[in-house]
Amino acid sequence: MDIHFNSDKQHTLSSAVSISGTGLHTGVLVDMSLKPANPGFGIQFQRIDLPNQPIIKADCDLVTDTSRGTTLQIGEAKVSTVEHILAALVGMGVDNCLIELNGPEVPIIDGSSEPFVELIEEAGVFEQEAAKAWYSIDENIYLYDEKKRVEMVAMPAMEYQITTLIDFNSPVLGTQHAGLKSIKDFKTEIAPCRTFCFLHELEMLLDNDLIKGGDINNAIVVVDKPVTEEEMKRLAKAFKREKVEIKSEGYLNNLELRFSNEPARHKLLDVVGDLALIGYPIKARIIANRPGHSTNVEFAKKIKQYIKKNKHVKDVPVYDPTLPPVFNLQKIEKTLPHRFPFLLVDKIVELTDKHIVGIKNVTFNEWFFQGHFPSNPVMPGVLQIEALAQTGGILCINAMSEGEYDTYFLKIDNCKFKMKVVPGDTMILKMELAGPIRRGICEMRGTVYVGGKVATEADLVAQVVKRS
Repeated sequence: MDIHFNSDKQHTLSSAVSISGTGLHTGVLVDMSLKPANPGFGIQFQRIDLPNQPIIKADCDLVTDTSRGTTLQIGEAKVSTVEHILAALVGMGVDNCLIELNGPEVPIIDGSSEPFVELIEEAGVFEQEAAKAWYSIDENIYLYDEKKRVEMVAMPAMEYQITTLIDFNSPVLGTQHAGLKSIKDFKTEIAPCRTFCFLHELEMLLDNDLIKGGDINNAIVVVDKPVTEEEMKRLAKAFKREKVEIKSEGYLNNLELRFSNEPARHKLLDVVGDLALIGYPIKARIIANRPGHSTNVEFAKKIKQYIKKNKHVKDVPVYDPTLPPVFNLQKIEKTLPHRFPFLLVDKIVELTDKHIVGIKNVTFNEWFFQGHFPSNPVMPGVLQIEALAQTGGILCINAMSEGEYDTYFLKIDNCKFKMKVVPGDTMILKMELAGPIRRGICEMRGTVYVGGKVATEADLVAQVVKRS
């Protein structure tokens, strides 16, 4: 990441790039392309070799296997060993990317994220107009797995920072730790670190034909027990080598370690990749003691649940009544056909191509309080929805070409009323497009905020029709 990188904006790739390689576990040769994507797209995988070319979102709720790397699956379609490419995208600040594959597994290449980082640099990282919404946590989030002796904690912080500690009870590895103080250091400090395994694990995997794409150069093999001549010959045959040897440091025939604590750094790389599956960029300090894919994914789910539970706090629009409105009442009346007593929006304070924020000041003099209810005035829920719909109508009409338009309701879904709206309340009406407007059909997510809390929410669908 260069010094001009604006981490408060969303980023995608400047161009499409491709790489080919073998999957570590399947041994299948896979072509993988990274393609630019629109703001809000996130990271999604597409199996272009399967019927209907299914798309699988990088989401912890879609993980079906963590026994040897992290596997995402929808129906019959799966993509495995996703963690190294996800870590590279996060490490390079890429928020939106479509990853096309013609096979079931991301290529292992050298077992690190470095080849993918180089690929992203080749494509170029492109700053998008859309703001990037960072999610902060206000309390410690813990995960403790007694059986696996894994401890993970996310603590409030101003940046995304990670510390990992590993202890495999191995005389070769010893106890190691690695740290990432800023994601800007990912490229140099973490990306080059390769995956590792122990010789006894390797033998089990070979026995079960589970590493068909294994090669001496795409993993660090830790040898922590004496090895017979027979085993050496078998390993040489498995890796299609004339011979393999064990260096005195206890690593199989390998290149020199890139860092003295390369295994701990690779575990940190895996944490970055697996926590990308939260689906939201977070600011937190993560400490992971003896992490693995299964606990990383469990932890990602915990953080995702926390964010979803507290997300409305993040999304509350800020209303400053001293600022001039984007649309005043006169402009609203020119756009919408509604008039007293049915015009339920006083002004528009925010308007982009994707969202709009309107204001409705609720007073005791509203006509509907005469009958709802005289001694306990409560604004009817249906009128709150109508106020949202009128606000959304302005958003949709504003997106149309020249001319006069009306909007008509087609559908209301997932409608929830969470608190009463009473005289004296200021309703902040937020409508967000859920997707592009197609053939005049607008799908929107609507939220009414009162006093910083969600009062009402619903999914609305409307049709924009040109007046004849």
